Amino acid sequence: MGSLNDIYNDFFGSIERKNQRDLEKLTKELYGKDGKTPSWDDMPSSSEALRKAEEALAEAKKLLGDGLPKMPGEPAAPNGPGPAGAGAADPAVKGEDGKPPVAVATGDPVDKKQEVKKEEEDPEKELEELIGLADIKHDVRELADFAKVQKLRKEQGMKSVPVSLHLVFTGNPGTGKTTVARILGKLYKKIGILSKGQLIEVDRSGLVAGYLGQTAIKVQERIAEARGGILFIDEAYSLSQENDSFGNEAIDTLLKAMEDYRDDLIVIVAGYTEPMEDFINSNPGLKSRFNKYIEFPDYSVDELEAIFYLNCKKYEYVVEDKAKDRIRAMIIERRMEKIVDFANAREVRNMFEDIITNQARRVAALKNPKPGDLRKITLKDLEDTSAQEAAEKEKARVAKELEKVKGGKKKKSAKKAEEGGSPENGKEADTAEDKPEAEAEKPAEEKAQE
Repeated sequence: MGSLNDIYNDFFGSIERKNQRDLEKLTKELYGKDGKTPSWDDMPSSSEALRKAEEALAEAKKLLGDGLPKMPGEPAAPNGPGPAGAGAADPAVKGEDGKPPVAVATGDPVDKKQEVKKEEEDPEKELEELIGLADIKHDVRELADFAKVQKLRKEQGMKSVPVSLHLVFTGNPGTGKTTVARILGKLYKKIGILSKGQLIEVDRSGLVAGYLGQTAIKVQERIAEARGGILFIDEAYSLSQENDSFGNEAIDTLLKAMEDYRDDLIVIVAGYTEPMEDFINSNPGLKSRFNKYIEFPDYSVDELEAIFYLNCKKYEYVVEDKAKDRIRAMIIERRMEKIVDFANAREVRNMFEDIITNQARRVAALKNPKPGDLRKITLKDLEDTSAQEAAEKEKARVAKELEKVKGGKKKKSAKKAEEGGSPENGKEADTAEDKPEAEAEKPAEEKAQE
């Protein structure tokens, strides 16, 4: 059996010969079959030379970098590419704990926490769970089904009907227009009509700039944000006014973008019914692109009451039985007070926030509120008594101050009575003290005559 050096040379000699062959192969690839340095005319282009040089460098590092054979007795190289067995932990070697050492990769620490993406709620389920809006739900399903079938026909090489997907939403505030638009974006993304499905909501201030020429840029920026989804323009009729060059510039830029990006952009304009009809009819370009109207009716009292309790459920509040009838009465009162500009669900949301503010004021005064106290809405919470309570506190404070003043006068009168000897003298002293200064300053003769 040969010596350790002979074994070493036999083992690593084959590796060195392989490395030499690989280097010769690389040299031939770079400089030709004869291995000679080529002339200037034969040199490849700079880009080709750079590519080959990078490939050769990477290959050389792989072959010779950390893989050079080690002399006997030299410690093994750390983990990395190299000859078989180089850098591997020796199972015979034990650590301080009696276990073999574990190879650890070098480099920056890797965060193993993976982001858990919240599963998006099904848009069809979201649409179904909306309170009321039966006709709206029907219209949205029809739109989605039609768009889906046209897309499938196109994918099968059939002719598809060129129908505009841009929409006009009309109705009073708080009737669910923005919510339905957001669901529609998700729905169109799900069936492949839109690439992203996001909703970008703007009004006149988000489209019109202060100077001519800047409005077009501003509109283009909003269009860029909305591409792949829906651009929702609330109170769009504010863009069309008499002698409004800024609004006209915004409309012209919008119409061009709707044509340029018609395959991946949907525009929805929204507002009150009559002004929106006038807005669409004011411009032939708008009329040709917006031919589908969806009217959002006002909510009924039952639906508004259901919306209130939906907010309670969402934020973990419980209404006591005594307060339920009063809540319904409050909704009816608000609706009767604001027949023209009643904000529907938005009005109920404002009422809910007022009530939980009153509840918070009441609960904050408790010494040790329990979880049930934090959740419960009582009859007292339905009315804002803060102003009345403040007035009562102020009244009590003023009365207390008056008592202090009266008490001081009584003490003073009693002291003078003791000094003068009789209560009558004290009473006279009080009376004299209360007389005006002009009367107190009368000459002594006048006083004697009196």
